[in-house]
Amino acid sequence: MPDTMPADSMAAVAENPMVGGAAMNASDNIVTNASAAPNLTTLVAAVKAAGLVETLQGAGPFTVFAPTNDAFAKLPAGTVNSLLKPAMKSTLTAVLTYHVVPGNVDAAALIAQIKAGGGKATLKTVQGETLTATTSGMGDVTLTDAKGGSAKVTTADVRQSNGIVHVIDSVLMPK
Repeated sequence: MPDTMPADSMAAVAENPMVGGAAMNASDNIVTNASAAPNLTTLVAAVKAAGLVETLQGAGPFTVFAPTNDAFAKLPAGTVNSLLKPAMKSTLTAVLTYHVVPGNVDAAALIAQIKAGGGKATLKTVQGETLTATTSGMGDVTLTDAKGGSAKVTTADVRQSNGIVHVIDSVLMPK
């Protein structure tokens, strides 16, 4: 099964998609599965540096929009190293929790929210600000952050014991 498919295609898949070539186990939590994916190592390092491991291993449910290593690499040079410093923990936590929405929001539910919203859905993040979700009509979902940046869902509906993960191709930034 390919790593990337349109979100509407993923909604119909009965088994969990692979992420970064690694099998995802729906009975494992978000951190365990992310740790197994070779394309999410920067995210896992950031989650550890922010002290969010225990939270994301908790009961949830959480919907996580998970940026890949390539997504983090798109940030300006030095940004990731700066964010991982202990002095930047509160900023890193804000960025990471901006990628988390309470509840289980799978692709079908997200697309339904977009349709019900006349072409866009507003998602309240754990960080407190909102993300705007839109679709191309082909089932591809794009998220727009508070600064006008956007990320495309590249792998949707990766089910976890405590929520659902959608892999995205850019890091989203709060205000």
